[in-house]
Amino acid sequence: MNRLSVRMTVPALLVLAGLAAVEASGWDDDDDSPVARVLLLSVDGLRAADLALYVKTHPTSPLAALSAQGRTYTNASATKPSDSFPGMLAMVTGGTPRSTGVYYDDGYDRSLVPAAGTCVPGATAPGTRAQWKQNLDRVPVVAPFITTIDPSKLPRDPADCSRVFPHQFPRVNNVFELIKAAGGRTAWSDKHPAYEFLNGPSGTGLDDLFTPEIASCDGVLPCASTLVTTNFFSKTMAYDDMKVAAILHEIDGFDHTGTTPDGVPTLFGMNFQAVSVGQKLDRTPLGGPRGGYLDAAGTPSVPLETALEHTDQSIGLMVSELRDRGLLESTLIIISAKHGNSPVDPATLHRIDPAGISGVVNAVQPGLLGLLSADTGPLLWLKDQTRTGDVVAALKAANPAVTGIDATAAGQGVLWGADLAALYPDPLTDPRTPDIILRPVPGTVYTPPIPTATKIADHGSFGEDDVHVALLVSNPRLPRKTIGDRVETRQIACTILKALAMECDGLQSEAVEPSKFLPHSNHKHQ
Repeated sequence: MNRLSVRMTVPALLVLAGLAAVEASGWDDDDDSPVARVLLLSVDGLRAADLALYVKTHPTSPLAALSAQGRTYTNASATKPSDSFPGMLAMVTGGTPRSTGVYYDDGYDRSLVPAAGTCVPGATAPGTRAQWKQNLDRVPVVAPFITTIDPSKLPRDPADCSRVFPHQFPRVNNVFELIKAAGGRTAWSDKHPAYEFLNGPSGTGLDDLFTPEIASCDGVLPCASTLVTTNFFSKTMAYDDMKVAAILHEIDGFDHTGTTPDGVPTLFGMNFQAVSVGQKLDRTPLGGPRGGYLDAAGTPSVPLETALEHTDQSIGLMVSELRDRGLLESTLIIISAKHGNSPVDPATLHRIDPAGISGVVNAVQPGLLGLLSADTGPLLWLKDQTRTGDVVAALKAANPAVTGIDATAAGQGVLWGADLAALYPDPLTDPRTPDIILRPVPGTVYTPPIPTATKIADHGSFGEDDVHVALLVSNPRLPRKTIGDRVETRQIACTILKALAMECDGLQSEAVEPSKFLPHSNHKHQ
């Protein structure tokens, strides 16, 4: 790693004003003074219980030190559905799918035209799958782990048949865009080139985006699925290390490569994957150890404990670098998760082949299913919405071993119609809202059958294990506080802006679902 000693500053009024405020007054319990920058870290899969247990059992760890100088929110909820795309958007837009229009990284849009095939400008759109993952990669890769988006794989706008890039898909702006407009610098690192969506509707939100493709084999595409990075605990940790190196370069005042002096970002951060893989992966079919938890209490397995420790040490490197550069006291560090993973209790795990749900739907009408996105909370889009009621009846009547739902149990079954429209825009008028959302029996993971299955956990549902995530806001000038008020990860967006002396009303999500910055203590600012 290039450890250049050049100290860079950002020539932005936003940053200078924040830094001056920090130096002039310290933090106040009722109204924090602004900071110069925010470091946002998403540790995918990290639940509130994981953070609490880790800090308790590792009292000298970097995470314990950050907790001792910050606010730990013990009752924070990620988005529902609980997935990477809506989860990340919540943190930076302040919105849920109600305002962002994004339900999953693998969704459906009735107003778009498929990437391939005929497109006639002005014609009615047939609807298409809108998938924002490694499916968009241009193959082969440009360099190990580095690929770009292939425009020919993007869905099209029926108005003029133009390609719809990821950043055009969210319906609302984000904090990166607002901070750039105020003169700040922005940077982010994540797992697919499709995270270009963080540029926001303006297309200009990020100065520095680093997206090494995680769904590759030692950085090479295409490759056998059993050799993909996320099928190995050690390779996933090494993959995270690349992004950690990018953050350290940015702390030093350079771009993510460490070669171009760009100034320390005003808002920057990354996504960690090792903990999530440590929760989800059973390598036994591949000749290795089993990850996940050992019991209902959430005792981590050896692979998961190793991933937690590795991630903790990586965060410690960032803290040390900020301290060495004299930047720690003027930086707010926010740690959370896009989603959790379920089940925690290994005794409740039962795998279901999602093909069974597809069969139930298409038995109502051949070809009826537009898309099934199923991990732990299946979302269904239908090509003929007039048959929604018939599909619901068929799902309720089907064998629970096929669907994973118990229609008679409280909090389980099928969400549709008026009940679904009470939470999200009505699917009859909004082209992106799923027609049906399944609430499965806790512990259900939808995955192809053994022996090919390696997943022992996943996310997507409304369940506690999937949505009750960690949330820590830390700075050396903050006193230790544990806050039990119910909060949402979407409040991170407003908290970032407030920390930088900006207003939240610039977030377009506020018009649909207003939010507030995270409370400073219990029962305040609610």
